[in-house]
Amino acid sequence: MAGVRDDVTSWRDVESDSESLEELAEMAIDEDDKSLTDSIRDDYDALAARVRKMEFAVQLSGEYDERPAILSIKQGAGGVEAQDWVEMLLRMYLRWAESRGFKTSVLESVVGEEAGLKSATAQIDGRYGYGYLKSERGVHRLVRLSPFDADHMRHTTFALVEVLPQPEEQDTTIEINPDDLRIDTFRAGGHGGQNVQKNDTAVRITHLPTNIVVSVQNERSQLQNRAVAMRILTARLMDIQIQEAEEHRLKLKGEHVSPEWGRQVRSYVLHPYKMVKDHRSGYETADAEGVLEGDLDGLLEAYLLHSVGQVSES
Repeated sequence: MAGVRDDVTSWRDVESDSESLEELAEMAIDEDDKSLTDSIRDDYDALAARVRKMEFAVQLSGEYDERPAILSIKQGAGGVEAQDWVEMLLRMYLRWAESRGFKTSVLESVVGEEAGLKSATAQIDGRYGYGYLKSERGVHRLVRLSPFDADHMRHTTFALVEVLPQPEEQDTTIEINPDDLRIDTFRAGGHGGQNVQKNDTAVRITHLPTNIVVSVQNERSQLQNRAVAMRILTARLMDIQIQEAEEHRLKLKGEHVSPEWGRQVRSYVLHPYKMVKDHRSGYETADAEGVLEGDLDGLLEAYLLHSVGQVSES
């Protein structure tokens, strides 16, 4: 209700502002008052920008698009370089979310031996969090001069990004049979012996029918870790349901469906030139540093508009 109310208020405000601007323009024309030209043009540009943003938001109309997102990042081949890339991506997404006023929390992370993270899972709380970030799923490729290479050679490394809709308590489509779960507990660890828990607070849940494994050790108690693990597991099962429905739709359409993650969706090149390119929408920018600092809106919007175009053609 609150979300719909905000949408209606925003559109009514635009309607009111456009009528006021039209009246001002007609008055300026009738009175041949050219002093208002610049003011009217600025107001028009600002109004047009608001409308473009609101029109774009209308595209986020998927069943789960309004929900918060659970974002998971896993290292690919490349050792410490890949682990550093996971940490860079996590930082990028958290900064993007914070710039939009979304709340963020890291649900789980596994620290690398030398630097970076082997994997990380974060929750992005905000309206349309999943709708925006679902475009990020896939393999992300980094090309740069590695700070971990003594010869300072150029390295290419990869990380896998998964984006899941946040499950809600009233969801009835996902039912988990307790008999389908194997739950193991172990001691949480980190850098240095002082961070190793004396008790078995970390939790690993294996969903036997799908062989999905979720491990969480960030929270202080076993109960908290188990609750977070169950939330992530539910989100993963929901994602499988979404993907199966999409694959079924594409098969009915007659297209080949590949379940593989192999293809990279985006490349981030920091050497010998600077460029970030999305291989699906074709959008690219030379402001690689800005993107890694969280300036993702151009990439996200280009992909979503590209997706809308594909749907329209079909």
